[in-house]
Order: sequence, then C-alpha cells, then structure tokens
Amino acid sequence: MNWISKLQRKFGRYAIPNLMNYIMILAAAGFFLSWINPTFFYSYLSLNPEAIMHGQVWRLVTFLLTPPSHDILYFLLYMYLYYMLGTNLERAWGTFTFNLYIFIGVLGHILGAMVIYWVTGYSGSYGLTYLYMSLFFGFAATFPDAQFLLFFIIPVKAKWLALFDGAFFLYGIVFGSFATRVMAVLALANFIIFFISMYGNRVRQAPRQAARRASYQRQATPSRGTPRHRCAVCGRTELDDENLEFRYCSQCDGQYEYCMDHLYTHKHVKNGDRR
Repeated sequence: MNWISKLQRKFGRYAIPNLMNYIMILAAAGFFLSWINPTFFYSYLSLNPEAIMHGQVWRLVTFLLTPPSHDILYFLLYMYLYYMLGTNLERAWGTFTFNLYIFIGVLGHILGAMVIYWVTGYSGSYGLTYLYMSLFFGFAATFPDAQFLLFFIIPVKAKWLALFDGAFFLYGIVFGSFATRVMAVLALANFIIFFISMYGNRVRQAPRQAARRASYQRQATPSRGTPRHRCAVCGRTELDDENLEFRYCSQCDGQYEYCMDHLYTHKHVKNGDRR
C-alpha cells in the first residue's frame, strides 16, 4: 500500500466531499471583492509574506479568494474549465486523494512565497496560478486522451496541451529568476510528488503473485458475503479491507475495476486483451 493509502486510513474521514464547489465559491467571492475594491483585496487579503510576518496571518487563508482572472469573460471560462477538471479528478482519484492534492498545492504556494521573501526580501502578492495549473497537469496525466477545443475550434488532446505548458514551465525553471524557480517548483509540488509516487514507483509485486496471495487470503477467511468490487490486478475486494476504494479505468476497453494501489500503475487493457 502506498503512502496515500496509509494516510487515507488515518485521515480519510476528514476529507471534504465536492471540494471544487468550495474552491469555486471562494474564487467567485474573491472576484466580487476585487471588482468592488481591488485595492482592499490586495492590501489586506492577498498572499503577502511581509504582511504575514508582521501579524496579518489571516492572509494564509484569505489568499484562497484570489480569482483565476479579473476579466469577467475569462473568469467565467476559467471557472467552468477548472470546475470540470477538479470534479473529474475527484471522481477518478477519490475524495481524500483529491483533497490531499489540493492542500499540498496550497501549502506549496505559501512555502514558495515565504522562501522567496526570506532569501531575497521580495514581498509581492501571489495568486493561485500554479494551483490551477496543477489541476490541468493532473487531469492530463490521468486522462491524456481527453480532448479540448483550442480556440473553440481545433480538437487537441490533453496530453499535448500539457506537454506544451510543461515546456514553458521548464523554461521558467531553467532560465527564470530565483523567485520564478522557487515558486514554480514548490507551488507545483503536489503534481511532482503525486505522479512520481503514482507512476515512478510501479507495482511492488508481480500482479500474478498479488492475485494468488489475495486468493489464498480469501479462501483462508470465512465468507462474509459476495463482494461488489474486485481489483483486476491484485484481486482484492472490499471484503479484504473495508477501507479500500475502487475505480473503473476510463482508458481500458471494457469494465475493468481497480483498487487505488493499482489504478494509476496498471497496464491498460486494449481491444479485449486480458491479463
């Protein structure tokens, strides 16, 4: 079981369902406040490290009100886009994992801003640009073949858009200022950590060995009824562990269900191939 599953065992009950609803509400409230009085918003609510160090600690929370855009048309477009990305990720990953991804991103923004201030003395006002970017990167890594309409006309797969954005991201790290490098790396720590964990560390045991072990455990354990879910890789069901979560893979041909340990690490089944 990976580290996310271990955390879920301990803290899963505290996860916030439909987290994107609250994020969108905060963004809408921030847009309204900045539209009424932008000076007040940036003077008292934005993420400003110097102000935080001088006692305005509420900024550690109120900066979450920062809208993705201050133009009404772009704001509505971004709200629709990010809501779609976030809700689909929560369905695919599960509530706890999505919560963890968002909160690591928020902490990365705060840490990045503070490190820049401590090292350089620069104390600008930071938004949530990289948090929203991490939503797109996470979506593209999970649903690489999903299509977006570029300029509302040209269909482009998510993976190609992510590679294009990733190229600019890497350019900023290599050739950008110290502040750009720090904020880019720390604010996108959620994406970096999650997908090194999910894709870099492949299955720790052979699928057949895991399936045999799960089969033996089921035979050695008295029957508790017929399971409703079964992982196509390791064979575990909700009867083996009541805390296990299962998801169907949208990229496999057919109805293949996986536990969260193998949802992101299994080999996709195509054209009816079976394991």
